[in-house]
Amino acid sequence: MRRPALLAALTGTAVAAVLAAAAPASAINSYNARPAPERTEVGALIVQWDKDGNPATPDDVDWHCTGTMIDRNTFLTAGHCTTDWSPGARFYVSLAQDVQGELDAAHAAGLSPEQVAAAVAVEGIEHTSPDYPGNSADAHDIAVVEFSDTQAAALAKRWPFTPATLPTAGQLDALGSRGLDAATWQVTGYGTEEAARGPGGQTHPGGGVRLKAEVGFNALNKTWVRLAMNESRGYGGACYGDSGGPNFVTVDGALVLAATTITGDGPCYATNVSYRLDTPSARGFLDAYVDLP
Repeated sequence: MRRPALLAALTGTAVAAVLAAAAPASAINSYNARPAPERTEVGALIVQWDKDGNPATPDDVDWHCTGTMIDRNTFLTAGHCTTDWSPGARFYVSLAQDVQGELDAAHAAGLSPEQVAAAVAVEGIEHTSPDYPGNSADAHDIAVVEFSDTQAAALAKRWPFTPATLPTAGQLDALGSRGLDAATWQVTGYGTEEAARGPGGQTHPGGGVRLKAEVGFNALNKTWVRLAMNESRGYGGACYGDSGGPNFVTVDGALVLAATTITGDGPCYATNVSYRLDTPSARGFLDAYVDLP
């Protein structure tokens, strides 16, 4: 769920100093979750956008969603993460473990929005499914951020990673409900924690640090896989800011990026509803950007 809501002026040494000052923060829903420093292919979508009606002076930059590198120059995320922004919005990706800490340090250094974005991430071009938004049967809630060769090289130099493995056509159907229920599932993302009750009502604290949690198989639909997040069963789960992020299933000992987080229950306690990547519609979109298995 999306959270409601090139650096010419700095030398490489200055950028490094800013990021070294980053402080840790909390993230994702807190029960049964662990840090995921090894999931270097999972990153945060950062958006630089205008909110005062003057596109010439973009005045906000922040992380908003999660996503995954699926080849050397393609970052997969959700369609609702890349739409409904003001004209001129620019999209960046960071594969850092603590994105919020790096953003905080860059803001504290007094950098402009453009400088902040370039200090913490690499810019790319977004491509959202032309069929988004769809309907309940197929939301087409899928998008990518594409990087040029130069941008891709900069990304890999800064954060070495191995791209995630996409599923083959119909792989989840082939495994069947029994096989999917027996398999190990893992959600990864930068999202906020589950709802906390306070004097002002429910809030969702934290966010901005890459964590992982085991989830359980619930149900398989035509374009959706529903995953259980129940704390009592030893599971964790996704929350706001985890949209577009990966839901991995272990098949023959290997992690397969089966689906991307899209939505779930409001308090983030029960269900993660994820968009399947083995369907004709998802593969039809991705085929323009990556070599599909």
